[in-house]
Amino acid sequence: MGGWKNYYMPGTVEEAIAVLRGYDGRARVIGGGTDLLVETRRGLRRPYEAMVDASRIAGLNTITQTGDGIVIGCGVTHSEIVNDARIIRHGQCLAESCSVIGGPQVRNVGTLAGNVAHALPAGDGTIGLLALRGEVEIAGASGRRWMPAKDTFIGPGKSVIDRHREVLTRLRFEPTGSREGSAFHRVMRPQGLCLPIISMAARLTVDGGTITAASISMGPVGPVPWSAEPAAEVLVGGPANQEQFDKAVAIVLANVTLRTSKYRATEEYRSAMIRTYLPLILARAAERAGAQP
Repeated sequence: MGGWKNYYMPGTVEEAIAVLRGYDGRARVIGGGTDLLVETRRGLRRPYEAMVDASRIAGLNTITQTGDGIVIGCGVTHSEIVNDARIIRHGQCLAESCSVIGGPQVRNVGTLAGNVAHALPAGDGTIGLLALRGEVEIAGASGRRWMPAKDTFIGPGKSVIDRHREVLTRLRFEPTGSREGSAFHRVMRPQGLCLPIISMAARLTVDGGTITAASISMGPVGPVPWSAEPAAEVLVGGPANQEQFDKAVAIVLANVTLRTSKYRATEEYRSAMIRTYLPLILARAAERAGAQP
């Protein structure tokens, strides 16, 4: 495959950082490579002297549950997330969002870390992680740091993560517990380009029929994946019912930036999909919250 001269498969984070430092911005980190290969073939990415494959770094190809939450290594594929019992139980919207990415071959190779680092406004795995209020760990020459995933996005395909000098090593989220549930849904074109018209996810805590905590995420509704905090805030303190969900929809539509796209849909259609499906997603998350012991 053209586009680079050297391909590295470091066994440790330190080794990966050392290789990146040696190339001084002329190398790039790669995970599953499913997006990068397509873009390189289409001439949408400049050639690099080297690729640094982070998917084989020791200890970063597993899912673990610790006191810090459910932790997903950068080498974990979408298929592994979809089939993990802990994520299905305690982060269901993430399992659902990763299950619709590409086809089986893409899910078997592509990674959630790559989905997040690629920073596309409509990254399905990203939407699921944002609803769970996920965080990412970034490693570079100055050390490692955790930050909210939602704060990594700058613009379409642009991230605060410097993919020429840093590695997104791990992702984590607090598992849903008692009286909590989450849900995801994607609307996409049934034929032609496999592009989402709108993807949405939600996480709710429901106590005695009252919503006590909420988060909503969606995309593409602007230049970056969006955490719909104003809409989530209006839910808290109210009942988990259609009237309250409709209030959240109104806030979303007042704050999103929708546009007509010949590849996706018209602005009007995408607005209609938010009005139709966001209440259903919220209702499903609330139902799952009620099912938790």
